[in-house]
Amino acid sequence: MKLRAVSVVLALLVINQSPALAATCHPDRALFQGRGKPVEIAVEIADSDEERARGLMFRRDLPAGQGMLFIYESPQPVSFWMRNTQIALDMIFIDARGEVRHVHPMARPLDETAIPGAAPGDPAPERLMVLEVRGGDAARLGIHPGMVLSHPRLPQQDALAPCD
Repeated sequence: MKLRAVSVVLALLVINQSPALAATCHPDRALFQGRGKPVEIAVEIADSDEERARGLMFRRDLPAGQGMLFIYESPQPVSFWMRNTQIALDMIFIDARGEVRHVHPMARPLDETAIPGAAPGDPAPERLMVLEVRGGDAARLGIHPGMVLSHPRLPQQDALAPCD
């Protein structure tokens, strides 16, 4: 009986450990991993104050499977709005380890209401990256909180899914 109990405990320890997922990364791709098939999205990078301020404003189209990845110098609380943005967007908020922490679906075009980067009660509201994709793409592709992003601009030493 004792041997069986020890085996069960060891099995649970192995199952509950989540080793880092390694991935082949490209600067122009966001690769999301979770349960099921990985999801890859072609991205434009917005990593300067000017690029982040402009974002996807004034665009009339954003093809499926493409988006803009906003990257900050360090993790921080963020919020977005849709000023001068003419297309509905999903906003995917990502922490410094690459974990998707919040998804805001179908942000309304031209709406200036602030969209916070953290769900109410999130104990760690700082975000390093935000991915904007066409409205409805997050659900269609199965991107949800808890998934993990692999990207070379994440701090690789802390990344849950570091690059190869």
